[in-house]
Amino acid sequence: MNRDSSKIWEEACKQLKGILSGDIYDRWIAVIQCLDINGRTMRLAVANDFYKDWLEENYFPMIRKAVMVVSGEEMDISLEVDSTAFDSAREEASAPEPASSLSIPNPFEKKKTNHNLNPNYTFDSYVVGSANQFAHAAAMAAANSPSRTYNPLFIYGGVGLGKTHLMQAIGNHIISKKPRAKVCYITCETFTNEYIEALQNNNVSNFRKKYRKIDMLMIDDIQFLDGKQRLQEEFFHTFNTLFESHKQIVLTSDRTPSEMAGLAPRLISRFEWGLVTELGKPDVETRTAILRKKAELLNLNIDHELLDYLAQRVSSNVRSLEGALIRVATFMSLTNQKVDIQKVEELLHDLLDKESAAAISVDLIQRTVAEHFDLRPQDLTSKKRSKDIAWPRQIAMHLSRTMTSQSFPVIGEQFSRNHATILYAHDQVSEKAKDDRGLQQTLSILKDKINKNASKALS
Repeated sequence: MNRDSSKIWEEACKQLKGILSGDIYDRWIAVIQCLDINGRTMRLAVANDFYKDWLEENYFPMIRKAVMVVSGEEMDISLEVDSTAFDSAREEASAPEPASSLSIPNPFEKKKTNHNLNPNYTFDSYVVGSANQFAHAAAMAAANSPSRTYNPLFIYGGVGLGKTHLMQAIGNHIISKKPRAKVCYITCETFTNEYIEALQNNNVSNFRKKYRKIDMLMIDDIQFLDGKQRLQEEFFHTFNTLFESHKQIVLTSDRTPSEMAGLAPRLISRFEWGLVTELGKPDVETRTAILRKKAELLNLNIDHELLDYLAQRVSSNVRSLEGALIRVATFMSLTNQKVDIQKVEELLHDLLDKESAAAISVDLIQRTVAEHFDLRPQDLTSKKRSKDIAWPRQIAMHLSRTMTSQSFPVIGEQFSRNHATILYAHDQVSEKAKDDRGLQQTLSILKDKINKNASKALS
């Protein structure tokens, strides 16, 4: 494998290392060898079937995305079992590693610490906006006065909104003030794996000692306790021990405690003892500030106009926003080319299409079609059957089926009709559009309007 090919996998590993916890990365990603890259095909290898099955089930989509970010294109990746690759890797381990020509510093790469924290996740690097202002203030209070303000501190919000960053910022702040403090950051998945391993090895006492004799416990994605009764029992006693010893507990989740149907009521109660605070989606101004700060960290010479464009088009979460910037940055570094909006759209077409599609709803289609035909949105859901309303209604039903992933019954509910009516309307419009150029043009105009309205909704 040549140096350019190996560089793609090395840079993909850096991206994964910045996303995953150190324990997860070392256990599942560091064990992968890149055998070959030929055109748009990449062959990866692991030592046995266990690794192969686990990676394909849990981490393969993440690996694909990291490779796509680095290479700038979607690659066909295969994962195979090849123990000989690891024998040769051990033989080459003593050889000096060639210096990478990629000039982009990676602020998301984790440096090894005793606390399993990413040193780049600090309060200084966290961009505060209206959607996260309260959660940021609560995290600062917990960091400045551990166990005396909000204990536990429970932070919830959607994927990629900065929960991990804010949680680890608390730990890094405490370590900067008290270097000898015993701070532990761990994902709930790793906590689960360690508990299972302790049970298998008859070593639960050491597991308990590890997590009950610390100054601060931070567990990411605590929702994975949902439905695991025996693990909940173990964590319940760990929680009580730490709380009664006045040790700070910080938890993150994608939902509130009360929304975890498989969580024991006594744990729900304890999670709500302190403060439950939400991280919302950042507004366009906050997204712009995030991009400018990241561009500064990456030492990128990129026009503010492009950053503003990215901030407007990518609104689902901060992780997608940073991923878009890294993809543009990598392209600029590898090709030494400047990029414009047209090139950005080409590089990020998959992400931008996904963002736009997510914003298109049946309600948005109803409003856009009603405005186009000079009707009220409620006319389309009414019982009126006059031709000037019935035909636009059928067009709206057809577009709802073709531009969203909603089923006929779900669309029917939003038009106050049954699924057979939606199916009939969809077939009628589709059949007529085959020969009617005027209808083809109307549908094209409406699709453009819907996409534009979706883009406005994203910003």
